[in-house]
Amino acid sequence: MRRAAEISAEAHCRAMKISQPGLYEYQLQAEIEHEFMSSGASSPAYTSIVGGGKNGCILHYIENRDRLKSGDLVLIDAGCEYQDYAADISRTFPVNGRFTAAQAAIYDVVLAAQTAAIDLIGPGLEYNLANEATIRVITQGLVDLGILEGSVETLIAEGGYRDFYMHSAGHWLGMDVHDVGDYKIDNHWRVYEPGMVVTVEPGIYISPQNKTVAAKWRGIAVRIEDDVLVTKTGNEDLTSGVPKTRDQIELLMAS
Repeated sequence: MRRAAEISAEAHCRAMKISQPGLYEYQLQAEIEHEFMSSGASSPAYTSIVGGGKNGCILHYIENRDRLKSGDLVLIDAGCEYQDYAADISRTFPVNGRFTAAQAAIYDVVLAAQTAAIDLIGPGLEYNLANEATIRVITQGLVDLGILEGSVETLIAEGGYRDFYMHSAGHWLGMDVHDVGDYKIDNHWRVYEPGMVVTVEPGIYISPQNKTVAAKWRGIAVRIEDDVLVTKTGNEDLTSGVPKTRDQIELLMAS
């Protein structure tokens, strides 16, 4: 799994380096999957997602056929299979190498949500705590940006965030990208044990058709996903080889 994670991280870095306006989504897919195979992976672990601009708002977008535009983000969800074990990484970055102010604001909320979730992964901690952390951070962030209005507690209780964050924070990862394993046992959340691997993948997706938000936010989609190993003392990010802060991404894309 470590090697699958390393290869997948290298492939995402390759996509960032080659990205430029005018390429097609499938061309970034080809670069990623070329890196997989040339590094010894047997195949993608699942159908690669490369969604530029508004296509990133489609959770399982796999057509990968549109041209990438300057000023848009591109959301890539791709991982390889190496010796029967899967990796699963998502990164979102600007096609032209520079985040706009609106894109940066959304990106920072998602990154903060992921950081908060990873901090709650470790032996003896309940599985649901990480998901609850992503919901809280994302809801608070959307309120702070004026995208949602009202009490954070009420919005969480009533699911007011779901128009923008409609999936959970992650899933088990192993010999399948959505690996086997219960999330609850006897109606109680499962606790993490050393050796488990889980994805952590919060996101914010603002439909271009959503007229309830300011125009500057519409069509922005961000997901950040890493593969996290539960250790005896905490956790380890297996996919840290691909940048995820805005400064790191922009620096890599400029290199």
